[in-house]
Amino acid sequence: MRTLPISAFVICQDEETYLGKCIESLGDCAEIVVVDSGSTDGTVALLQSFIDRGWPIRLLHEKWRGYAGQKQFALEQCTQPWCLNIDSDERLDAALRKILPKLIAASSDIVGWRVARRPYLIGYGYTPEHVRERKNLRLIRKGKGAYDLNRAVHEGIVPDGRVEEAKAGSLLHYRPLIIDQQILKENKYSTLKADQLSAEGEAPSFLKLIVSPPLYFMRLYFHHSLWRCGPSGFIEAMTGAVYAFLTQAKIYQRHALKQRPNVDDAQNR
Repeated sequence: MRTLPISAFVICQDEETYLGKCIESLGDCAEIVVVDSGSTDGTVALLQSFIDRGWPIRLLHEKWRGYAGQKQFALEQCTQPWCLNIDSDERLDAALRKILPKLIAASSDIVGWRVARRPYLIGYGYTPEHVRERKNLRLIRKGKGAYDLNRAVHEGIVPDGRVEEAKAGSLLHYRPLIIDQQILKENKYSTLKADQLSAEGEAPSFLKLIVSPPLYFMRLYFHHSLWRCGPSGFIEAMTGAVYAFLTQAKIYQRHALKQRPNVDDAQNR
């Protein structure tokens, strides 16, 4: 294995099913920082098996701080010149591993790189290279970025300097949840998003309630080309629309309950 001056950092809890493939894709990294927040399955034993085989894993245990807080803690533990944020259900594809040396050899004015992510769709598999999600900042120079701790969900690194997009390579996202489970996840994430936006002062909008779901669907289905993936791509885009709808509906109902609390006035009807 070649060794690149990169600290990959992962936060996890009960990720025995997914974490092994993630670690295996990080074989070129000089350091792998894993922050566990209280796993009760075989996650810790799995990590120890990698450590026993010589993998450069630093396993830390930290009480849950929220998504942004936990990732910021993990980022602060990294010691290498470059830091790579990766989730336990993600893997570096071959193209991304190939281009990593070029990315970290960038001129000093570039502090980070945005990387694409390709999901695994039930009934289809990983999407093709040209069917991918929006590129997000995942590779950052040490000390040149930090997480916004005010974000409850969809947390990201705020860079201190110029960021570019990687021209090739993707993170592969492998968590093939059936729709029953995926909707529960979207419900959880939309609650966090609605609470975050409400705390930031966003008012309910009937227009957003109407247009956000179809716009979200069209962005995923047409702009990100999920239409190429048949029924599986359609389901993925529709699930995103559900998330957008739930977020706006929750903002509306939180505000509505403050303006007009529920009262059972059946006797007057």
